[in-house]
Amino acid sequence: MADAQIALIAKVRAKEGQTKALAAELTSMIEPTRAEAGCIKYDLHVSADDEALFMFYEIWRSKEDLDLHLETPHLQGLLSKMGTLVEGDLDVSMWKLV
Repeated sequence: MADAQIALIAKVRAKEGQTKALAAELTSMIEPTRAEAGCIKYDLHVSADDEALFMFYEIWRSKEDLDLHLETPHLQGLLSKMGTLVEGDLDVSMWKLV
């Protein structure tokens, strides 16, 4: 039996002086990710109270589709730049529909 849809929430905070650069990198992820076969929703948000705090809200057809996304060149490229752009660790949580 195939996995059910999975939602993912990923939050990240820009380092001081890196908000615009991080926003550009995150925005560049939208088009290629939405084109992935298993992507149902991939929306980038910025906090209404803190312009340095970003959140992706994602819905994937299955955990397998999410796993494939994690290996894509565009995501791997972004992850390789995180050390210079991001303060602290990524805050990622996965959710299943009740």
